[in-house]
This record gives sequence, structure tokens and C-alpha cells, in this order.
Amino acid sequence: MKTKHLTSWLAASLVMFSAAAQAQSDLKNFPKGATPEEIGKKVAEHFVATPHTNFGRPVPPKVITYPETCTWYGALTFAKETKNDALKQQLIQRFEPLFGARDTLIPVPDHVDYAVFGSVPLELYLQTKDVRYLTLGKQIADKQWGPPEGKRVKPESHVFYGKGYTWQTRLWIDDMFMITAVQSQAYRATGDRSYIDKAANEMILYLDSLQKPNGLFYHAPDAPFFWGRGNGWMAAGMSELLRSVPKDNPNRPRILKAYQTMMASLLKYQAEDGMWHQLIDDPRSWKETSCTGMFAFAMITGVKNGWLDAKTYGPAARKAWLTLITYLDENSDIRDVCEGTNMKNDHQYYLDRKRLTGDLHGQAPLLWCATALLRK
Repeated sequence: MKTKHLTSWLAASLVMFSAAAQAQSDLKNFPKGATPEEIGKKVAEHFVATPHTNFGRPVPPKVITYPETCTWYGALTFAKETKNDALKQQLIQRFEPLFGARDTLIPVPDHVDYAVFGSVPLELYLQTKDVRYLTLGKQIADKQWGPPEGKRVKPESHVFYGKGYTWQTRLWIDDMFMITAVQSQAYRATGDRSYIDKAANEMILYLDSLQKPNGLFYHAPDAPFFWGRGNGWMAAGMSELLRSVPKDNPNRPRILKAYQTMMASLLKYQAEDGMWHQLIDDPRSWKETSCTGMFAFAMITGVKNGWLDAKTYGPAARKAWLTLITYLDENSDIRDVCEGTNMKNDHQYYLDRKRLTGDLHGQAPLLWCATALLRK
């Protein structure tokens, strides 16, 4: 009898343990107030009600900056996944003046930070089939791989161009979202493999130049620090690329391996509450929200696509999301966002970066996460 009762107790305990583990890995069911539908809607509606900003400052911008581009793209993908036509229409109306009197806000695509803007009209084309968006987005994507031109051309621009890379290559980690986002979108919109194949080849250059044996990335060859958001751009960029790069692309296995190596390393550095730090490997540095959102997005995307083990990475992604959203205030502005950051060979420089609230560098990843959680 004792053996029988012990067996029954063990069986019941295993069931309870399995259920608890499954709940921790669950990327579908969240408590009320923490669902991706609720959070995404609040953040997206806040975005559409916000005028064009100059990196968060009230001064009107000369052109639309990349943090706004990334947030706009995230809001559009969220609207698509939730079938929120009202939100989609608001995002369309936000763009309409750019075809007219406010066309000067469209950035000249002579730098990765400006060329990424093309991902927005390309997403609008995918959702509306309005060829005006396709024409503009394709023009921007093509300029990124066209011959060097404009005031930002440097001697090395011609060198990279001559080797088949974009002339906008600068070997900063941020580039691997700015380049891959627009080129992946161009492929999705046109079906032309040259876009995604070039982006994948570019990714290999950056992997060879910046990824370290631990799977993380230096900000640049002469900035040997594992900056949080910089690594976040890479994590998100590899995720966006892998979502679309064809399986017969010869660079795909290498990119997938680099992505998985990075994710495994990030697991080791995740704080107990689910956050990551401003400098990933420095626990003395402050917990930063934009990189946490980007890493969560990458892990959610990996689990959903079968690139990552759900039992291992599901709990990490879920914990990151549930903690991240506690940083939102009553206006749906997220706090502790690292300000815009240039590359510098100075450890203290990264520690001293300002912590902003409501900066679009932090708002965008929230929308990416919400979208990724809702994707099938």
C-alpha cells in the first residue's frame, strides 16, 4: 500500500511539475493587463498620437529618424496581427503627408540609419498593395546597394562596394538591423531574392568582424564592449533575416548557428527578474529596457519558428516580457531606455549614458514583442 501511495504521489507530482514548467514556457496565455494585445494597443495608440520627434526632443525633426521608423514598423505589424483596421488606417494617414507637402521628412538613404526608413513604406505596400509605397520602398532599398553617392561617401565605401557589400557598411553592430530590416522587407514585397541574399551575405561580414567566442558582439572593432542595445539590434536583425531568408541560401546555416550561439549566451547573462543590463556582461551596469525588449523579441521569434527549444527559451522570453511591461508608466511610456549612443572605446561612456523615458528606442521593441507573441 505504501508503495502504491508513493507511486501515485510521484505521478501526481510529475503532472504538477510538468504543468508548472509548461506555464513558465507559455508564450500564449498572459494575465489580464499583461497580454500582448493590451500592451501593444496602448503603445501603438500612443505612437500614432505622437508627432514626429527628433530623438525624443520637442524640436521638429528635419527628417524622420530611425527610432520612429522602427516604432512605425512595429505598430504596422501589430495592427496586422490583431486585424486592427482602425489602427492601420491611422498609421496610413500618418504617412500620407509624406507624399505631398511634408515629403522633406523622408530621409535621404545615404546612411544605414536613414535607409531603414524604407521598411515602413514596404510594410504599407504589403498591407495595402498601393504601388506608391512599393516604388518608394524599393527605391530606398536599391540605393543602399547602388554605387556610392552623396556627402557621406568615404574611401572605404568604395572598397566595400567593390567587394559586393553595401557601400553604407561601417561595421557598427547597429547596422545589422538597419540593413537587414529594409532588405528583408524588399524581398517580402517583391519576391526578388537578390535583396535577401545580399543582406545575408552582409550579415556574414559582420559575424566575422564582430561576434566573439561567447556569442556576443562588440559594438565595433575598436569599441570592445558588449553594449546591450547594440547586441539587441543584432539579435533582432538576425531574427528578421532568418524569418525570410530561403532555406537553400548557403549563408543561412551559418547565420542560424550564430543566432543560436548568441541566444545561449544571453540566457547566462539574464538577470533573475528577466532583464538584461546596459553592458550585458557587467552586472554593475543598470538594467536597460530597449535591449531587454529586443532580446525578448529574438527569443520569442526563435521559439515560434522552432530555432530555439521552447522549454529552455520560453521561460526566459516570458519572464522578460512580464518584467519589461512593468517599466511602462500611465502614459504607456517605458523608462530606463538608453539614449542614442555612438561608438566609443570607453567602458565608462556606456555606463554613463542617460536613462530616458518614452524614447522610441524603447517603445519599438515593445511592439515587436507584442507582434511576435501573436504570430502563429
